[in-house]
Amino acid sequence: MDPLTDIPRVRSDSTSSTVSQGSRSKMLLRHRLSQLLTCIEDMSSDDEVSEEVSRTLDEAFQLCGRFVPTDSFRLHMVTWNVATAEPPEDLTSLLYLDVQPPTDLYVIGLQEVNAAPVRFISDLLMEDSWSHIFMKTLSPSGFVKVTSVRMQGLLLLMFAKQIHLPYIRNIQTTYTRTGIFGYWGNKGAVSVRFSFYGHMICFLNCHLAAHMNYALQRVDEFEYILESQEFDFSETPHVLDHKVVFCFGDLNFRIADHGLHFLRSSINSGRVNLLWDKDQLITMKKKEPFLQEFEEGELHFKPTYKFVRNSDAYDTSSLKTWLGFNGKKRKPAWTDRILWRIKPKSPPEAEEDEKAMTSTDDGQNKYPILVTQEKYTSDMSYGVSDHKPVIATFSLELRKYFDTPLVHVSPVGVWCRDKVALLNYTIQEDFMSSTWDWIGLYKVGFKCASDYETFVWVREGDLPETKEVIQISVNKDEIPLLGGQYVLGYYSTNLQSLIGISDTFDIMESKRAVMEELVPENINGLNQ
Repeated sequence: MDPLTDIPRVRSDSTSSTVSQGSRSKMLLRHRLSQLLTCIEDMSSDDEVSEEVSRTLDEAFQLCGRFVPTDSFRLHMVTWNVATAEPPEDLTSLLYLDVQPPTDLYVIGLQEVNAAPVRFISDLLMEDSWSHIFMKTLSPSGFVKVTSVRMQGLLLLMFAKQIHLPYIRNIQTTYTRTGIFGYWGNKGAVSVRFSFYGHMICFLNCHLAAHMNYALQRVDEFEYILESQEFDFSETPHVLDHKVVFCFGDLNFRIADHGLHFLRSSINSGRVNLLWDKDQLITMKKKEPFLQEFEEGELHFKPTYKFVRNSDAYDTSSLKTWLGFNGKKRKPAWTDRILWRIKPKSPPEAEEDEKAMTSTDDGQNKYPILVTQEKYTSDMSYGVSDHKPVIATFSLELRKYFDTPLVHVSPVGVWCRDKVALLNYTIQEDFMSSTWDWIGLYKVGFKCASDYETFVWVREGDLPETKEVIQISVNKDEIPLLGGQYVLGYYSTNLQSLIGISDTFDIMESKRAVMEELVPENINGLNQ
């Protein structure tokens, strides 16, 4: 069964990812809207109503006329409060690695990663265990860690298919503390923003205040985070300036009023929809204008907190306070959520009674983006934490601002350990290059930008001119002895990303490796 088709999509009218199919969809939608307008005009005798309907449908016609996205990308998101646990050995079922069409981006937000002092310091020196296992799981499928950001127990990881790396630019991460009067990072948010084929996107991994009675504090913390986080980009200095924002994490909202017996009955009978009207986040969205700009798929999965570890049973033991147990029983809750927001076409106050648009444009009506949630669920098979992980998959349909990498890089001739290797690179578009930029040699399946076999600095002295072909050499002793499949990647120090990737090429085995019959486990006579 395809995991993306077992529940209805949040939007069923998503535009096709090809221009020709998009044109057919547009024509069909125009025809249907025209029929609808005719029916409404026949039914309505109220001039005001008719005028309003006509205006709304005219806007829809205009949108149809300009919204013809040319590419579709799949985003897979995970949020999981891991409660200081070590990762399980197998995370594949969490990631839908075999889904079709394949995933393009993974964004993973974890809360309560073990941040004990000794452990936290060791994680600063090397990859933490969660980052390591996600990289190990995703890299064989061609995914590279683009960036990560951590604040104590909050961890945000972003992975992309290798082919997209040159088109992910202007990456910046930041964080906001909200724990203990804003001085402690056990609560708060970490975020990453970047440009994806020119579209400004921001991901915000949050861990808000706990306990039933702190719903208002959670809303205040969420609003504070959105307002206080700043980025060094004039077009998008704040979170809500981005074209698309995803806010997710352990938001800690609870199910109010309903008793434990009713909750259990509703969950066990599969009627979790009976609990929606008392969910604090759903309730707060009705009161808070800024929350109304965010969308969320329907909660068709069981509440994800709080479970007895390594089981599917809810922990309904008595709550513990500073003074001991208070007698109140824990109640299941949807604490772990994934929301998204499309930047409104006009300020919210100008459209008080209207929901935020689900598509937007750049002012020139040329580069729109459409976000469609395909799936929103949890994975009950993981038991290392008292939370269950929540998964959301999205289709991002957009028109690219550009499709040419900033730098073209390629090997010259045959590469092997027996001779000096050569490579060419060309600056294809002006950017803030630096003599600290470097070109790495990566084995196919590499995990991140620092996972290179060797590297060379770009040309010293004068910065290159646009379209100038520059050739540099790689010491033969740095070339892998046994050969294999590799790529070259140009890393920009200022942009902090790989902005040019070569095609895959073969490095030939050296004559020495052939003569000595070396194998990967016995290189240079050393048993590894």
